[in-house]
Amino acid sequence: MSAGGGKKAILAALSANAGIAVAKFIGAAITGSASMLAEAVHSVADTSNQGLLLLGQRRAAQQADQLHPFGYGRNRYFYSFVVALVIFALGSVYAIYEGIHKIEHPEKLTNPWVAVGILGVAILLEGYSFTTAMRESKPLKGDASWWRFIRNSRNPELPVVLLEDSGALIGLIFAFVAISLTELTGEPVWDGIGTLAIGILLGVIAVILIIEMQSLLIGEGATPEEDRAIRAQLVDDERIDSLIHLRTQYLGPEEMLVAAKIAIVPGLEIADIAAAIDDAEARVRAAVPAARVIYLEPDLYRTQPAQT
Repeated sequence: MSAGGGKKAILAALSANAGIAVAKFIGAAITGSASMLAEAVHSVADTSNQGLLLLGQRRAAQQADQLHPFGYGRNRYFYSFVVALVIFALGSVYAIYEGIHKIEHPEKLTNPWVAVGILGVAILLEGYSFTTAMRESKPLKGDASWWRFIRNSRNPELPVVLLEDSGALIGLIFAFVAISLTELTGEPVWDGIGTLAIGILLGVIAVILIIEMQSLLIGEGATPEEDRAIRAQLVDDERIDSLIHLRTQYLGPEEMLVAAKIAIVPGLEIADIAAAIDDAEARVRAAVPAARVIYLEPDLYRTQPAQT
């Protein structure tokens, strides 16, 4: 995925969430619904998060310098990690607190169907944002399941937006059901239960994102498919006989470091070894475009190299 592709999904989510947040705050003020207020705070958190993702992309675009010779690509991982913390702190913790408070001290709603109407519009807008994120993700997802894509993607923004939008849609349904049950049964405790459910949902999403972004932040290697492609392209059976060991790490969502020790066929001249290394780098880059930084160390021929 290009940064521009991710930016389209982020901007769609940003515009949708900003409008939804305003509508939800108006609805919460009119109805006094805690679940509506929790959803309004949720939308504020999501809007802030999209701003953080855009800031991360901007910071990641800085040129490499002496202090950071491999560039600033991991800024995108860092700001995505901050997004997970914001969801947890501003969304989940607040909604859980408010839900418990409203369960202990339920309050009757006023004009609840105003809130239902606002939630209906919000579901449509969130649906637009979610389908945009899905459309932008499909080229990267391939045949994998959506869950596998979220778990294995080295690109942080789209999994973040997908989880945020899916959580927002489910949260809106929780709020819709809670307000409807409150009105139908005359029991305002349902509003507090809906708010608590929204808080727990946001907490689960935040924990998933924290785990995934922490893993990317400390450094993940090539995917199994990329690893197989790199190994296959390093060896040509003419000048490079075998692979002794290989190490990979993503320096950013679209830049991978490849370091390998390769066994050279004995008797080659220096010029031939240099040409073999250049050709191997070209083959790897053609097979795995993210492999932009490649270091290959030639070694003496070994009949049984230690593969790792």
